[in-house]
Amino acid sequence: MKEATDVLKIVGIVLLALFVLAVGVPLVLAAAGVALGVLGILIGLAIALIKIAIVVAVIYLIVVGIRAVLR
Repeated sequence: MKEATDVLKIVGIVLLALFVLAVGVPLVLAAAGVALGVLGILIGLAIALIKIAIVVAVIYLIVVGIRAVLR
């Protein structure tokens, strides 16, 4: 049981470090006036990828529906 608590502590520390890197560093850089263009590009790319996936899924559902009606 002690090993499980140790593992949970390590996981907690890692998650806290990731949170600090994901939230704290951009805030500090923005406060320092450094442009975060790369982060903006990555977020925009992720949003575009999600939109493309939704369009492909809707087209697939339409095609499957048409095929089911024609059978």
